[in-house]
Amino acid sequence: MFERYTEKARRVIFFARYEASQYGSPYIETEHLLLGIMREDRALVKQFLGQSNAESEIRAEIEKHIPPRERISTSVEVPLTSDSIKVLHFAAEEAERLAQRYVETEHLLLGILRLEGSLAGQILRARGLKPATIREQLAKGSGPTVKVQLDQRAFLRLDSFLAGLKWHKAEELLPVFAKNAQFVDVYGKRWNREEIQKEFLTLFAPYAKKNATYAIEETLADTADLFVAIVLWKNAILASLERVWIHRMSFVLIPKEDDWEIVLVQVTPVQPL
Repeated sequence: MFERYTEKARRVIFFARYEASQYGSPYIETEHLLLGIMREDRALVKQFLGQSNAESEIRAEIEKHIPPRERISTSVEVPLTSDSIKVLHFAAEEAERLAQRYVETEHLLLGILRLEGSLAGQILRARGLKPATIREQLAKGSGPTVKVQLDQRAFLRLDSFLAGLKWHKAEELLPVFAKNAQFVDVYGKRWNREEIQKEFLTLFAPYAKKNATYAIEETLADTADLFVAIVLWKNAILASLERVWIHRMSFVLIPKEDDWEIVLVQVTPVQPL
């Protein structure tokens, strides 16, 4: 389902899964997709919702209808509801309607608006958003870029973690990742513990070498409560080759006391050049 999704659109699903776990929901609902869009693409939110406090207002409105419950561990699989799956199908249709090859965050927003009866769609329509209006504005060009200052402590925590991977023995990497993260494949399916244990050494043994290479492709910050980094990896065998990357890791970190903690990591293969 996610083969045609851009990295930004995939991260929306990534964030939606995180939002569902934080709200104590066993499923990814349409409102979690909306929160995921707001976390990932602030420029899109500003373009269509305008006011700077739109996210906090929408979050408060969601909580009026669905009060948060006890948080669920991020290691628990959280599937999409049937309504959320419909949103993803609508998003793919919108990309085709606009003659665009890949599904972007704006297509997901359109997908939410097209689903009648959903809480997320009702919230957006109450703010005056209509599919036709969004399509018209998208045809005129993208909105403003929104930048949020990165927390240097989060960056240092991530860099230390990544550098440490190269100095572990392969069999030592499993508990390191199991403690801090979960694995999600390119299709958005979370690996269960048995799958991780079966495939982990084969997948990551080549990275537990001094000459394995990584590069931080992109970093994002969501105010002061979330830090995201996209990291490209190549294994020791391919380390000498330029522009050849094997895996892309998306990390989510949250503040914990005076430090930051890695709570999610999504691993996907890099598409061939």
